[in-house]
Amino acid sequence: MDGQGRCRHWHSPLDIVANRFACCGEYYACYQCHDALAGHPRIPWSDPDSPAVMCGICRHQMTEAEYGRAMESTEPRCPSCGARFNPGCRLHHDIYFGECPV
Repeated sequence: MDGQGRCRHWHSPLDIVANRFACCGEYYACYQCHDALAGHPRIPWSDPDSPAVMCGICRHQMTEAEYGRAMESTEPRCPSCGARFNPGCRLHHDIYFGECPV
């Protein structure tokens, strides 16, 4: 992982978030990095009141809801520093948080 949260799996200029997992409470650049490095099965984050995503630019930590609000925009951005996020990350919600809320 580079200093802004990119890894060998996801490394565009917009891939700047790190995701936290319930199994270990640690942030990883992506689920593939967790699977390769953690040494235990992945469990999605499940605490809606605790930080689950971190911006790689300013290190602002967001709850699932705050990150979700940021991702609703056509050009998702960090609510703290305004850095752009990869809109394609919406497709991986269930990997990081379990079932997508209806």
